[in-house]
Formats: sequence, C-alpha cells, structure tokens
Amino acid sequence: MATEQVRAQRRQQRILDAALRIFSKRGYRDTLVDEIAAASQTSTGGVYFHFPGKGTLFLALLDRTAARLREKIDEAIASQTDPIAKADAALQTVLRTFSKHRALARFFMVEALGAGNEFHQRVLEIHEDFIGIVRRHLDEAVEQGVIDPIDTEVAARAWFGALHEIVTHWALSRGPARLEDTYAALRPFLMRSVGAAEQPEWSGSRL
Repeated sequence: MATEQVRAQRRQQRILDAALRIFSKRGYRDTLVDEIAAASQTSTGGVYFHFPGKGTLFLALLDRTAARLREKIDEAIASQTDPIAKADAALQTVLRTFSKHRALARFFMVEALGAGNEFHQRVLEIHEDFIGIVRRHLDEAVEQGVIDPIDTEVAARAWFGALHEIVTHWALSRGPARLEDTYAALRPFLMRSVGAAEQPEWSGSRL
C-alpha cells in the first residue's frame, strides 16, 4: 500500500514538473493535457486521475511553487535578526530561487498572470502574502526605530513591484545580464526608499 502511494506521489510530481516546462514554454491557453502526459511519461487518463482538468493542474503547480518559495523565504528570514535584513532576505531568496530556474520564473511571474481571470484571485493572494512578509518586517523596523515612520504598505508594494519587474524582464529576455547583477543595482534604491542604512552587499557567488 505504501509503495503504491509512493509511486502515485512520484507520478504526480512528474506530471507537475512536466507541466511547469510546457506551461512556461507554450502558455496556459496553448498547452494540451496530452502534451503534459507525454512529457511526464504518463497516460492522459493518468493525468486526469491526479488533476481533473488543466485548470486544476495549473493551480496545483502555482500552489506548489508558492509553497516552496515561502519555505525558502522563511528559512532565510530565520537566520536574520535585523528587521530590514529580514525584508531584504525575502527578496534575495526570490532572486536566488528564480535565477536558477528561468522556466519557474516565467511560469510564476508571467504565465500565472496571463492564464486567465479564473487564476487571478489566487495570483493576487500569493502576491499579497509576499507583500505582507515585507511589510511586517518594515513595520518591525519602524517599531524598533531602525527607520523613521513611513507608509509600510506602500513601501512593501513598491519593493514587490520593483522585484516583479526585474524578474519578469529577465524571464522574458535573452540578454546576457544576470538576474543577481540586476538586483545588486536595484538594492541601494530599495534601502534608500525606506531610509535604511545600507545592508552588507549581496554576494552573487552564493547563488
């Protein structure tokens, strides 16, 4: 019984991995379930067994990506004590994760928004969750006197918006610029935008 469950879980992950590759390349509308089945070495019926429809599969992949990213962010934040460093660590983690997986960045930042209205609410919820992480630590920085009082909601949305633009451009472009180099240039502006002391430089070699 346990062996069958393990096999089913592996098959499910195989389907999600294949779906990520194809959704990122072809987009939601042009992707066929048959393509995902072939890429995951699973029958079309097998795909539908785990995911009743293409929309269900897309949402499952979106949730898996968000959960994994949130786990990495929580781990990075836990190693910091300064509230500004925590907010900065959240952004750095997103960049480190996406810099290794262009397909993941394209899916999460581009295809998720363009997939259709039925997915917009979930995408909005994920964005709000991330913005909330940044805002909580900016609030903490204000409370501790690390930065002067500011509108932390606007600041958090501005930080997220800047990051979103950087990652989206990188995911869609074929230029030689490295994602981490782009953030290194953006980072001082983010710090100055909230009146924070410059944090230690981010080392791209840790990616």
